[in-house]
Amino acid sequence: MYHAVAPDPAPATLGLSVTPEAFAAQMDVLAERGFAPVTTAALAAAWRTNAELPARPVLVTFDDGYEGVHRYALPVLAKHSFVSTVFVTTGWLPGRHATGGELDAMLSWEQVRELAAAGTEIGGHSHSHPQLDQLDARRLRFEALRCRELVGEELGTAPDSFAYPYGYSSRRVRTTVREAGFTQALAVGNALARRRQGPYALERVTVRRSTTVEQFVRHVEGSSVARDFAADRVLTKGYALARRARGAVRGHWI
Repeated sequence: MYHAVAPDPAPATLGLSVTPEAFAAQMDVLAERGFAPVTTAALAAAWRTNAELPARPVLVTFDDGYEGVHRYALPVLAKHSFVSTVFVTTGWLPGRHATGGELDAMLSWEQVRELAAAGTEIGGHSHSHPQLDQLDARRLRFEALRCRELVGEELGTAPDSFAYPYGYSSRRVRTTVREAGFTQALAVGNALARRRQGPYALERVTVRRSTTVEQFVRHVEGSSVARDFAADRVLTKGYALARRARGAVRGHWI
């Protein structure tokens, strides 16, 4: 799971960004070790139908829709003939649908179309990037439907895949995302994606500015993920309990 790819990102995105050089080195690792990137939709479809996947499948995903994905990541992906999935927050992209609130320079819709034309899967990431599990039913439905509607309007094809902002979801959120027309969705979890997680709760591993090449190698090979992200997982469980308590106070069912 990537966010911004930039040499000098905004302070708000710094920790979850990577430099263009680091991203290139990480994609070299995938190529050298025989990994075969697939899109989120392709992985989910293969698991649904028992279709064959490449020997070493991997998802390369980007959340939010930062401009550096087009400027810096796309040429590297093209060099290796790699595909990826970009989950866009539709209200953060400039233009007539913009709501404001973006944290850094965002993709234009023209760049989103160019990514799609290059083989990138474009997925949804909500309209305004809220904590979906804290919304009432009407606003939650709007966030999912509006996002899918706008991507479909701008690209000509509605997206099939979704990623939860902040990785936060609940049974209610997952049901709403499914009812909006998305056929699979990604969380965070900082664990490898497994079929048993189900199509609406697939987990990912975070790549940060502090991630070294050695750590990246261990993570893609499936070793030390639990150890390296132990603190993150404890915090995630604590946040989940706190959010459930807030949701119960607000009358939202989990």
